[in-house]
Amino acid sequence: MLEQAPVSPDLPPPEAQRFGTVAILGAPNAGKSTLVNALVGSKVSIVTPKVQTTRTRITGIALVGDVQMVLHDTPGIFAAKRALDSAMVEAAWSGMKDADLAVVMVDARRKPDTLGDDTARIVEGLQRHRRKAILVLNKVDLVAKPTLLALAQSLTNPNPSQGDAGEGVISPESAFTDVFMISALNGSGVEQLKSFLVSKMPKGPWHYPPDQMADAPMRFLAAEITREKLFLSVYDELPYGLTVETENWEERGPKKGVRIDQRIYIARESHKPIILGKGGTLLRDIGTKARLEITELLGRPVHLFLQVSVRPGWIDEPARWREMGLDYKRT
Repeated sequence: MLEQAPVSPDLPPPEAQRFGTVAILGAPNAGKSTLVNALVGSKVSIVTPKVQTTRTRITGIALVGDVQMVLHDTPGIFAAKRALDSAMVEAAWSGMKDADLAVVMVDARRKPDTLGDDTARIVEGLQRHRRKAILVLNKVDLVAKPTLLALAQSLTNPNPSQGDAGEGVISPESAFTDVFMISALNGSGVEQLKSFLVSKMPKGPWHYPPDQMADAPMRFLAAEITREKLFLSVYDELPYGLTVETENWEERGPKKGVRIDQRIYIARESHKPIILGKGGTLLRDIGTKARLEITELLGRPVHLFLQVSVRPGWIDEPARWREMGLDYKRT
C-alpha cells in the first residue's frame, strides 16, 4: 500500500497535487525501458539490445509541476515456455491492473503483416481485462511515413468499414484510444506523449518524496546495473540463463563508502569462461563499469566484488525469482 508523501513547504499543497500510475506494456525489445528512462529524466531501468532484458516490474517516478506520475516498466509480453517466463508475463499484467493508464509500445519497424503473436496477445489481454490503452509506435525515425500510417491503421482500425482510416478514426473494436509516434532513444515525440499522460493524471496526494525517481531497493538496482554490463559486454555470446544478486551491502561511512558483494549465477560450467574472459579480464572490466555507474547512483565511493557461481536449474528456483523482484506461484 502506497503512503502519502510527507507534507513539505516546498511541495504543492495537498489539494493541488495530482498523482497517477502508467503501465508500459509491449513485446520484448519494443523500447519500454528506454521510454521510462526518458519520461523520468534519469536512468531507472537497464537497457540492452537483448530481448527480455527487463524481468520484473520496474517503477520510475516522474515529477511535472503539481503532478507525480509513476511509470511501471514491465517485462515484455510473449509466449511463456518456462516457469520464469510465466512469472515475467504475470508481472507485466499485474502492473497494468491497477494503473490509471496503459501504454502499449510497438516497434514501428515491424510491418503490419509481421507483428506476430506477441502484439495480438497484448490486444487480447487488454480486451480480457476490459482495458483500453494508448498506442505508442516507437523507433519512428527509422521508418518511412507511409509505412507508419499503414501500421497505425492496421492496429487502430482493424475493420476499415468502421470509419475512414485517413481521418484517424479508431474503430469500436480497437484496443487503443490514442496514438503517438515517438523515438524513445532520440527523444522525438516524447515530450508530447509525456504532456498527454500528465494531463490524464487524477487529483490526489503524492506518494513519494519529490527527489525520488525509482521505487526499488538500492541492492536490486545495483544488481541490475551489473546485469546490464554483462549483457552489453558479451552480447553475442551471453546465454540468457544468468542472474545477478547482491549478497552483501556494508556501509563503511561517508569517506569509505560502501562495500557491495554480488554473485553472478549461471546455468552451466561452459558459460563461466565467457563471463570471466581471458585471465579474468572481462569480468574485471564488467565490474569496473558497474562500479562507476553504481558510484554515480549512490554519490559515494563503491567497492564492488563479483563472484561467478554455476547453479544448474537456478532459473526454476522461486528464491532466485524473489531476488529479481518476482513473486510468482505455480499452479
